[in-house]
Amino acid sequence: MSRILVIDDEAPFARALSISLRARGYEVGWAASGRSGLEAAAREHPDVVLLDLGLPDLDGLDVLRGLRAWTTAPVIVLSARSQEHTKVEALDDGADDYVTKPFGMEELLARVRTALRRDASAGGSATIVTDDFTVDRASKQVTDRDGRPVRLTPTEWNMVEILSRHVGRLVPHRQMLQEVWGPQYEDELEYLRVYVGRIRRKLEPDPARPRYFITEPGMGYRLRVPDQP
Repeated sequence: MSRILVIDDEAPFARALSISLRARGYEVGWAASGRSGLEAAAREHPDVVLLDLGLPDLDGLDVLRGLRAWTTAPVIVLSARSQEHTKVEALDDGADDYVTKPFGMEELLARVRTALRRDASAGGSATIVTDDFTVDRASKQVTDRDGRPVRLTPTEWNMVEILSRHVGRLVPHRQMLQEVWGPQYEDELEYLRVYVGRIRRKLEPDPARPRYFITEPGMGYRLRVPDQP
């Protein structure tokens, strides 16, 4: 189930939008201000953000820039501002799409589906298969070599999911911390050591000699899979 975060201070609109999205099978969160929206995004890791620009505490473009400082999740701007320069600025600042209010629900749903497809294709293969476990990003599940589910906490899953999107490539400490815990935690390296240790105990055949979840001292981590660089 894809998670959508609505950041909009118009309560009747946000409630109606949330009801429509849930009826189509999406999990929906709502934040009524820019700051609470940024906090919710860091906490919930939504698959798509629907962002209004006219927020009571922060300009929506500032919220967009704040999101783009640490997450690549698609952001669709929903705004009554129809001026071309505003649309151009939002897209230049990292918005994936711009929908002018009022809009039809079917049009928005189509744009959400497009954003989700684009995000999935940008992240490489949705399934990573090793000799000891399989990561299925589509179903948000890890299974062992016998096909049995491996129980991961939400934080452990988030870390495995990020590494599986960048198979063979270094994921810097700061990027991992920002994507999992949010930008205010970018210096908490001990968090990474603790959770990578837990992941190794659950997935590595020999956690003391990791084959897959590799530490690059002073830089970050990478998921190494046979036949991958």
